[in-house]
This record gives sequence, C-alpha cells and structure tokens, in this order.
Amino acid sequence: MSMNQTPRASRTHIGIFGKRNVGKSSVINALTNQSISLVSEIAGTTTDPVFKSMEILPLGPVVLIDTAGIDDVGDLGKLRVDRTYDVINKTDIGLIIFDTIQDDFKYEKDLIKEFKKRQKPYLLIANKIDTVKTEKDFSNIFKDEVLRLSAATKKGIEELKEKIGITLKIQEEKFMIVGDLLNPGDIVVLVTPIDKAAPKGRLILPQQQTIRDILESDAIAVVTKEFELRETLDKLGTKPKLVITDSQVFLKVSADTPKDIMLTSFSILFARNKGDLEELVKGAKAIEKLENGDKILVSEGCTHHRQSDDIGTVKIPRWLRQYTGKDFEFIYSSGYSFPKEMEEVKLVIHCGACMLNKTEMMHRIDQVVQKEIPIVNYGVLISYVQGIFERALDPFPLAKMIYLDD
Repeated sequence: MSMNQTPRASRTHIGIFGKRNVGKSSVINALTNQSISLVSEIAGTTTDPVFKSMEILPLGPVVLIDTAGIDDVGDLGKLRVDRTYDVINKTDIGLIIFDTIQDDFKYEKDLIKEFKKRQKPYLLIANKIDTVKTEKDFSNIFKDEVLRLSAATKKGIEELKEKIGITLKIQEEKFMIVGDLLNPGDIVVLVTPIDKAAPKGRLILPQQQTIRDILESDAIAVVTKEFELRETLDKLGTKPKLVITDSQVFLKVSADTPKDIMLTSFSILFARNKGDLEELVKGAKAIEKLENGDKILVSEGCTHHRQSDDIGTVKIPRWLRQYTGKDFEFIYSSGYSFPKEMEEVKLVIHCGACMLNKTEMMHRIDQVVQKEIPIVNYGVLISYVQGIFERALDPFPLAKMIYLDD
C-alpha cells in the first residue's frame, strides 16, 4: 500500500444491498462513474461480497461493498445470503436498492429490520425509474424516505451522494485518535520499535495514523526507538505532554519515562478510537477470575506471516501465564471472519484493530458482550499484566475510574 493511500480501515464503508438483478452493481458503477462492478441481465452475477476501495467526490475515500442478492436460492444461495447479512456489520451506511416495478417488498423489509436491529443507518433507493412512465407511491409500503434514481441514465445519482454525505455527517466518530488530548504546540514522543515484524521500509499503520492526527492537531510529533527514549527526552529540553509507545516495549518505556509525563500505547488509543475502552478495561479486570484450563480466544483483524516471537500466539499467552501462574487453552481467529460460536470461551483477547473499521470492531465487542464474555485488546492486556495499567489509563479518566472501582 502506498503511503499516500487511505487504508481501507479508515475509509467509509458503503454496503449495497437488494434482490438479484435490481441493479446493485449498476448503482456502484454510476456512483463511481466507472465500470468497476460486473453488470449482467443474468440474476445472481455477484456471488460473494466484493470490496472496492474508491475515491468518490464529494464523499472522499470509501469502500463500496457489492453483495449477493438477498433472494438467492438453494443451499449455496443461502450461504451467499448469510455473507450478505454479515456485511451489515462492516457497513457505515447501507444502500437498500429495489426495482421500481416490483410489487413484493418482503426481502427489503427484512433488511430494514436488520439495519434497525443493529442500529445502522440506511437509505432506500428505487432504481430503474427510466423504465416506467408513472412514479409509484411507496409511502404506503415504507415509512422511510425513498430516493428515486436511474443507474442507467445517472439521474438522481448526485442527490444520492448528497444524502449519503448528510447521513454520514450525523454518524461522525466521537474521538480522534489522540488530538482531543492535545493543545496546539504540545510535544508528543512516539516510541516505535523497528523489529523483524515491522513492514519493510515503513511504519506500521497505527503509528502512521497517530502521527497524522498529531500534526493535524497542530502539535509536534517526535519519533524515536525504545533504546533512544531517555536520550530523546534529555535532548528535548521541554517536557512532552505525552509519550505513546508500542505495547510490546511498554515496560521498558514506562521505566524510562518520568512519572510526571503521561504515558499510553498506540493499542490503547485505538481501543478508544475504534472500540469501547471502558468495556476493554472491564475485560482486563476479568483476568483475575480466570481458572486453569479456561479457553481463551485470541483474535486478529488481519492475516500476516507469523514470527517466532509472534505477539498473539507467543508473547501474550506467555505473559498471561506468567501473570496468573495458570495454564490456559488458547484458540485463534484472524482476518475478516469472527467466530459466532464461542462455547466455553472465558475471555476474548483482540488485536488493536488497525485493519478493521470502527463499525466492524464495535460489532465484535457487542457480539462478545451479549454473550457475557469479557473482552480485552492487546495493549490493554499487556499494560495490565505488566503492572502499569493505572499509569497507562491516566489520559482517560472515565476508563481509569472503572478500573479503580471495585
């Protein structure tokens, strides 16, 4: 990925839903003004969700998700429909498309129920208005506003973009990564180890995004490695507002950072930015209740080549055993799939979610919490088992209050 590309996890995810052959792919092509999705008169051309990273004016960088028809048939069709419904969890806004001439709206109403159940915004779109002479009244069918357009002639496309923009503006994220903790001119020191797991020639994604957020907040970013931290602090001459570290060197960085300087990790910042830091703090406290033989799920949002000292499969299990003095059964998941069945799982440990968008990460947390299973992420857990949890939460009073509340 080029350094000037917006990563998929930071893009607005727009899901396209509807029955087969209502023109979902055509709407995507009209939105992007490109032929990026296969269009055919044969129903069911799109068989699995297709993710397309695009730049759409005036919306900016987005991911368009083309899905299989929700009326697909047969055993294979049912699997495709299940995958289509799973896409709702990754979607920031859904476009529910139907054909202007159709009379049965059962599938669309089922979709609307799912969006409402999962508290996701959606827009209803009547496509192919160029094929009818008189406009149909949908007010008795849907209680929502219906946008009318023709993907073929592009009539109504600009109005659709405007409506998407208005809806998404209402859904703005509550927090920046770190900018809301800073004032213009504040100095932030970022500790970024360069080890064999780091991507060749560049910083890892959370580090890039945090630096960008600091600069956009008119603060000053100073980047150093863990073995140069003391020297860096000595040479600054001015006390930094905050030190942010990679979680894997939390203990050393804590020892080298004076107590009057706030300290946290990239992973904890992303726990707040993309998830629910307070819920993850509760998950850390649940470590004290684990018993020998308990099953623990370690989940990552991406797939990568495992190193001999991999954080998820080697370091975290080792640190957890050392802290508790107990042995556990570890199971693993990775990528965009997330286990739905978690029988006997006593704790979920999730990565920092740099490759997932906020919508998907919040769904994962909610899914686990509904099963009454505690969940924690890498950075939160590491600071907890290494005895620096309270200090790492200093920048976040609400989360710290939950930790201190017995």
